[in-house]
Amino acid sequence: MRFRHALVTGANRGLGLAFVRQLLTAGSHVVAACRHPGKATALNLLAGEHPGRLHVLPLDVAEPKSHAELARELPLVLGEGDDGASRLDLLVNNAGVLHSGERFGHLSAANFDDSFRTNATGPLLLTQALAPWLADGARVVNLSSRLGSIALTTRFGTPSYNLGKAALNMATVLLAQALAERGIVVVALSPGWVRTDMGGSDAELDPAQAVAGLLRVAEGLQPGDSGRFLDWQGESIPW
Repeated sequence: MRFRHALVTGANRGLGLAFVRQLLTAGSHVVAACRHPGKATALNLLAGEHPGRLHVLPLDVAEPKSHAELARELPLVLGEGDDGASRLDLLVNNAGVLHSGERFGHLSAANFDDSFRTNATGPLLLTQALAPWLADGARVVNLSSRLGSIALTTRFGTPSYNLGKAALNMATVLLAQALAERGIVVVALSPGWVRTDMGGSDAELDPAQAVAGLLRVAEGLQPGDSGRFLDWQGESIPW
């Protein structure tokens, strides 16, 4: 399916920025959300290159008040469709946080709180807030990670991130149930190990390569895929 209207969180860099670029190239109207739009130089340059097709709005995914403010602004930038205000065909919950350097014996509650609010409850509550602006049959992509897979865990590392992504996987299944009546497909997608600020310079994939795969998966999703955990090539990942 072609995504006429898409919203991407954490859109100022890395995977989020790559999503924005490729969606614009495909002809989509894009709402790019990030915490500090004034500092999002690359996004603002893109907005100048694509007048009327890219809108940059503020969002702190960890703050429900920010969700409500974004929901209020959306109809102002989505424009009018045949039956009133347009709706989103694609929501990409990409914004996330990883606290590096965590060691057993020195873990902090603050890191876990931040990870859960940003990586799990944030996307869940944001999707709830934006549900009225999702088109029937829309796609919701939650950017998860293989590090959130319980079955694949073989070492101790990045515990606040791993637990947050595992919780996001459960949120994905719950959202799939909540939105099923409207034909909205919700999936958790792992982008693989990507060369971003979070993934590091030694990672295997370029952001553009990973996002191209993720968008192909999103475009090919069927109603029966809702609630699944897939990689960037569409292969199932064990929970």
